[in-house]
Amino acid sequence: MEQYTIPVLLGVLFGFGGRLLLLKNDYRQYPTQPHGMIVHLTLGFIAAGLGSIAIPALLEQEYAAITFLALAAQHFREVRNMERETLTKMDEMELVSRGKTYIEGIALTFEGRNYMAILVASITTLATILVEWWLGVLVGLTGVVLCLWFRSGKFLSSIAHIEPAEVRLEGPEVFVNDIHIMNVGLADSRELIMKQALGVILKPKTIDSVVTLANLGQRQAILYDLSVGLGVYRDDDKPSLVPLTRRDLADGRVAVFFLPQIKNMERAIEVISRVPVLENAVHVPTESEASAKTGR
Repeated sequence: MEQYTIPVLLGVLFGFGGRLLLLKNDYRQYPTQPHGMIVHLTLGFIAAGLGSIAIPALLEQEYAAITFLALAAQHFREVRNMERETLTKMDEMELVSRGKTYIEGIALTFEGRNYMAILVASITTLATILVEWWLGVLVGLTGVVLCLWFRSGKFLSSIAHIEPAEVRLEGPEVFVNDIHIMNVGLADSRELIMKQALGVILKPKTIDSVVTLANLGQRQAILYDLSVGLGVYRDDDKPSLVPLTRRDLADGRVAVFFLPQIKNMERAIEVISRVPVLENAVHVPTESEASAKTGR
């Protein structure tokens, strides 16, 4: 098996390198540092090792390697469950929750990235064995670039125009531009809203975007990212200060009502524009069979 030493090492190197590049910690501080990072990097190293060793094992007709890959897949599915449970428990302590759709998207992402590490390690090792080390390096670098391409999906700015809006009161009724948000009965809450609230309007760019923005999970993700990026001006005993989103049913616009700790409209728009479009929230009714038949 000494002939496979260099191919396996290259596979582990590029597979783990791809997983390292995929591991990103931003203003949302997840995964946590340093322990959350250590957990995911360790799993990425294991995934790269499994992917690189599987190829020599199969070439030597050691078909038990398939069993190990199946066990690895089962293990990484458990990683997804672990992330889901952890984030769900953390969500109970947040003033503004992520929501189930956001949590499921994060859990799915962490599972999928381990499979990417296996794939990059496998193709790097295979290329090195079949040709030479230089081709393995080339294929490994290509795999790493592919990992970078998968690092982030679409952002909200790609499906909606994001515009500042006026928060106004008509008696106890709160509006963001012309979209009604809620009724606030307490005078001190109305004063806080006039002093601290920000309003933003999201205008969908396409019919598909209208449906995606209607998803409650996608809208909750906007509120969560705002609360992390700008802080939230409330406590758990202030239900009248809870950030909200409301739709205009006629044209699909979404109004965002929020009381940030840092009142900065420019920063709020930047945060909203960087909110990820959740995979589980995306719908494309224009690609349905019915739309194709009607031409709409």
